[in-house]
Amino acid sequence: MNQPSRRPKSKAAQWLPAGAAAALLATVAIAGAALGGGSGGDAAAEPTIVIDTAAPALEVPDSIPEVTATIETTAPVQKTTIDRTLTKGLAGDDVRQVQERLTDLGFVPGPIDGIYGDQTIKSVWAYEKLVLDVPSNAPTGKVTPEMWDRMQDPFVIQPRRPNAPSTNHTEVYLPEQVLAVFHDDTPVMITHMSSGTGEQWCEEVTISPGEYGNRDGEEAIVRGECGISNTPGGVFEFYRQVEGIRDSALGSMWNPMYFNYGIAIHGAQNVPLQPASHGCIRIPLGISETLQSLASIGDMVYVWDGVKEPEEQSERESTPTFNWIDKEWAATTTSTTPETTTTTTEVPATTEAPATTQAPATTQAPATTSTVPAATTTVAPATTTTVAPAPTTTKPPSTTTTVPPSS
Repeated sequence: MNQPSRRPKSKAAQWLPAGAAAALLATVAIAGAALGGGSGGDAAAEPTIVIDTAAPALEVPDSIPEVTATIETTAPVQKTTIDRTLTKGLAGDDVRQVQERLTDLGFVPGPIDGIYGDQTIKSVWAYEKLVLDVPSNAPTGKVTPEMWDRMQDPFVIQPRRPNAPSTNHTEVYLPEQVLAVFHDDTPVMITHMSSGTGEQWCEEVTISPGEYGNRDGEEAIVRGECGISNTPGGVFEFYRQVEGIRDSALGSMWNPMYFNYGIAIHGAQNVPLQPASHGCIRIPLGISETLQSLASIGDMVYVWDGVKEPEEQSERESTPTFNWIDKEWAATTTSTTPETTTTTTEVPATTEAPATTQAPATTQAPATTSTVPAATTTVAPATTTTVAPAPTTTKPPSTTTTVPPSS
């Protein structure tokens, strides 16, 4: 499999630069619908934050390592106070102070501009869930005076896997729905995320050339697939990344970084509190480009599922569930397509092409010949799917599969 070259690591890029942010907003008009941004209105506007308080909180086991460590200081900590609860739409020096502190801790509130916007809210979500142990479905996204006082305590976020084999590594905490990127065990990006729901689904998917299921194709494939939205725990490594929008059986992704077959960490407009993907790890759209500047091909990725430690996951447990062709979709497509219609969509392997193609009724044989030339019969090729080899830390499942995992 062809893999992109390793990108240079950068500790300076802790939020999307202003120039990159402007370019990103210019492209949201194209990416909006595909990435779950909805329809209508100003495509460049901030996406609506989705809060589903009815979603069950994911259980966090008691045995996980502490994620914070107290810093010993000789000088007293000079704290400031705020006299209001900070929430969406507010602006001022107190908002700026919160953004600066979140950035120092490794969270990504967006530009330090003193405006309490959606990215600042989502960074507060991550802080509440990871540091304050707020259930994954219950963060408020608000900073109260009491929370601000605690946020100023001298502490750092520490990795659960210090001294990983790769200098830089990524940790994914499924119970908390938080992702953290570490450089030399120092957090450079901690963000709210949304992973797989664990539910079965059947949908019509579009697969771009070069993606699983269309590795050698030159045109996009549209077909019906079913899958299970599973995000397995385990130890992996980044092995491929793509800039821009990609369509696959995983869904539409912005700047994906793949680490477990077709499962990737990628940007999305809709990153709700509850798990919502087909197995991928969604992060806020505005910081997905930053991820590609902070992580590199070959970096280790540790995924905690709340049941076992990543290293304790078996090969089968850490292998995602592979998709299968939706036979109902294939049958519907075949029955509603006239025999005389030509289509560029590949016919699924379970669907046979018509045996013959009849000559048009208005065409007659020339007077000098007694036979009509046989109509040319074209048999559509069966769709073939190539599953690329897994990263070095995983192996394909023992059962034969033909379609890669969905997310």
